[in-house]
Amino acid sequence: MAVTALRMSGATKYYGRTMALNGLDLTVEEGRFYVLFGPSAVGKTTTLRAISGLVRVDEGRVELFGRDVTHAPIAGRGVSMVFQTFALYPHLTVYKNLAYPLREAKVASAEVDRRVKEIAEMLRITHVLDRKPATASGGEQQRVALGRSLIQRPRVLLLDEPLTNLDAKLRHDMRAEFKRLHREFGITIICATPDELEALSMGEEIAVMEEGRVVQVGSPDDLYDRPDNVYVATKIGAPAMNIIAAKRGRDSATIELPFGEIRVDGAKSPWAATAANAPVGESYLLGVRPFDLKVTQSAGYSGEVRLVEPLGDLTVVDLNAGGADLKIVLPEAQAAGVHHGDKLNFAIDAARAHLFRPGDGVAIG
Repeated sequence: MAVTALRMSGATKYYGRTMALNGLDLTVEEGRFYVLFGPSAVGKTTTLRAISGLVRVDEGRVELFGRDVTHAPIAGRGVSMVFQTFALYPHLTVYKNLAYPLREAKVASAEVDRRVKEIAEMLRITHVLDRKPATASGGEQQRVALGRSLIQRPRVLLLDEPLTNLDAKLRHDMRAEFKRLHREFGITIICATPDELEALSMGEEIAVMEEGRVVQVGSPDDLYDRPDNVYVATKIGAPAMNIIAAKRGRDSATIELPFGEIRVDGAKSPWAATAANAPVGESYLLGVRPFDLKVTQSAGYSGEVRLVEPLGDLTVVDLNAGGADLKIVLPEAQAAGVHHGDKLNFAIDAARAHLFRPGDGVAIG
């Protein structure tokens, strides 16, 4: 039976008149790599700080492994946090930075030495133990900061945007490193990030946050294939999902779009029956991924090319069709002859499309 490492219930936090957490509910099972994902100012860091005890929630409850720690001190929670900045002591060697939390905890010198060398070997930073942090690379400094947290043997490791200060190559390497360490240590990791690639590549389970609350939790595939609303649909997937104004057509088999109609009779979509039984003219938002728009020779819809963005083996093409702005992703070879101002014919597979309510953006079906 799975053990619950963290449960937050109705967690609310104000900073003055600003609500950072809005009745947040969160459950994380032990041993998971769990990601809090969303843009800046949605409450990710406040959530981590509430878990660690660095801030106290104004309302609600925080539990770690079944114990209420809402008002408990930081010490004794079994939680360690790696901050966005490395926060290393510049005047101490890497060895002493790693040893610092153990010495503060009055661990015996022989045990400190053993654990420092053990964690340094696991993190592949043995070669910088005698150096000051400033002489190490960004990736090495990140490993030192991580090691200083892991050496305390926490039950829960919190990562607050841990890759922000690294260049693209190091971010790629460290994403793989975090996954490797998670497998080897087996501890619960909760990582906050605004970066979609980090969320999808590292998270076993992802909580999408908006305005201090979680709006959907799921695996990367769940969030990509079955978004609960427009917010999640446009935050997960790159390029973002195309959202098109739509309405129920004059017969039950069609939905009208700015550039034509899409037939829904026989479509294997969870929303098809709802749309078919709606009143004529009922408004919707139709969502379709750029990868699910297909170029055709003649049949289908037509749009004018506004921008061509080559991205190596793929090309993103911006279209305007009937006043609607769309993105379509093409293989490099297929996009080779596409230029600004060209007309492109394309088709939409209704079975791959999503339908949302226009008022609140909630998915239909």
